[in-house]
Amino acid sequence: MSQDPRHYDVIVAPVITEKATIASEQNKVIFKVRPDATKEQIKTAVERLFDVKVEAVNTLVRKGKKKVFKGTRGVRSDVKSAVVTLAEGHKIDVTTGL
Repeated sequence: MSQDPRHYDVIVAPVITEKATIASEQNKVIFKVRPDATKEQIKTAVERLFDVKVEAVNTLVRKGKKKVFKGTRGVRSDVKSAVVTLAEGHKIDVTTGL
């Protein structure tokens, strides 16, 4: 499997939270992805970069909140996440990095 540089653009970062750690026990890994990334692009990128078999990809978009910091109003950016379900026997250790 070849590693195309575009695959690094699709996946922004792994999500390392308590909820993501609990999901990893069910063979699921959570990544932050580009806002315009499709499920098929995410599946291909994960399979090629980590050399695993992906069964399913679920995506969600967390809308940015309005915030005030020292009297200045601003808006956080929208963030797209992907919950990747891996095939049985496959595993990704996100703490090691790429």
